[in-house]
Amino acid sequence: MTETDQLTPGARRILDVASELFYQRGIHAVGVDTIAAESGVTKRTLYNRFGSKDALVVAYLQTRDRRWRDLVTARLDATPDDPVRRVLVPFDVLPEWVSESERGCSAVNAFAELPEPDHAGRRVVVAEKQWLHELFLRLLTEAGARNAATLATQLLSLHEGAIVATSIAGTRDAAAAVHIAATTLVEAAL
Repeated sequence: MTETDQLTPGARRILDVASELFYQRGIHAVGVDTIAAESGVTKRTLYNRFGSKDALVVAYLQTRDRRWRDLVTARLDATPDDPVRRVLVPFDVLPEWVSESERGCSAVNAFAELPEPDHAGRRVVVAEKQWLHELFLRLLTEAGARNAATLATQLLSLHEGAIVATSIAGTRDAAAAVHIAATTLVEAAL
């Protein structure tokens, strides 16, 4: 359980509104005045619940990250012990994820807006991408893949590239295309 699981209904509303605004307009483009007004609370209430805009940004990124990890983990739990299918799970869920992410990856968008390396939100973003890379590496190692570290990096790059191709280039078949490429790479390594 995380801190955001224990939010009051008012704090949950603030986080939901802030998340939508941050994703649609950008973190720096949205001020606490706008978040408070659209949440139907005072700025004082916002600060009482979250302490700062930065803390609200962190909660937004953690919530998105948890949704992504939960989606992948649930599918992994439901996938039989076929090593190729398990490695490909992040690609299996990608079409569903990108269909809800017309502005691309919220983590990558936030990374571009948070250049300070010690910003807590940036650390959430880095942890998410490292988690996916480590997941690929673990699943490939468990499957006995040759050159698992290199292949994990290739799979991460394909995965992230599909999100960019879908959201920026409008390539609607990007998720399916990278799934085919990932399958080819994984099968060749096994």
